[in-house]
Amino acid sequence: MNDSDLAAHLAQTAGRILLEVRDSAMFDGKALGKAGDQTANEFLVHALRHQRPDDGLLSEESKDTEDRLAKSRVWIVDPVDGTREYGEARADWAVHVALAVDGVASIGAVALPGLDGNIVLRSDEIDAHPTHDGPPRLVVSRTRPAAEAVSVAKKLEGELLPMGSAGAKAMAIVRGEAEIYLHSGGQFEWDSCAPVAVASAYGLHCSRIDGSPLIYNQRDTYMPDLLICRKEWTDRVFDALNT
Repeated sequence: MNDSDLAAHLAQTAGRILLEVRDSAMFDGKALGKAGDQTANEFLVHALRHQRPDDGLLSEESKDTEDRLAKSRVWIVDPVDGTREYGEARADWAVHVALAVDGVASIGAVALPGLDGNIVLRSDEIDAHPTHDGPPRLVVSRTRPAAEAVSVAKKLEGELLPMGSAGAKAMAIVRGEAEIYLHSGGQFEWDSCAPVAVASAYGLHCSRIDGSPLIYNQRDTYMPDLLICRKEWTDRVFDALNT
């Protein structure tokens, strides 16, 4: 199984596991989120260590070590991106499985188990999605939309679309449901690596909000900000950020 097939298979299987955990009715509230995180993480970590024993591994739900820093190839996973949305049985949560090569988000799969069919978007399978005529749609946090995103939306006369997980927001751009995802509230590498790998493969602009590249497998996994957008909006977003 090649790296792309492995990433997609693991993301989709973890999604099925998470749905089964939630449907078991044995957990609710925070306990459900914890059970889902732990169960999906155990599957992903064991599978990757078995299938790719020589690669590095970084997961939100596992203790980080410095071993990965000496590796060229590092798998970066988020077993449940959007734990709150998962617990609320919403559709806007995701499973992220990515491979960073020399710091670049190179291969990725993002599963959206809350949608019909537990769909997976992959960095090696590109589907055409409709373009949008009119003012841009910007996906933002349901609870704390970034001030920069609100400002850009106002300057571009755009529409704000509140949404859950980072993966769901990024895939909304990939799927043609929105044009701009601008986040400045801080994330970690596992929040964006798989979405960036997929979005980049689809030809979207992906960078920090100052235009600098997104670099993965760093000692400090914190990533302050992120911009994913359709390329026809890139210059206008940066102009709006700088005026």
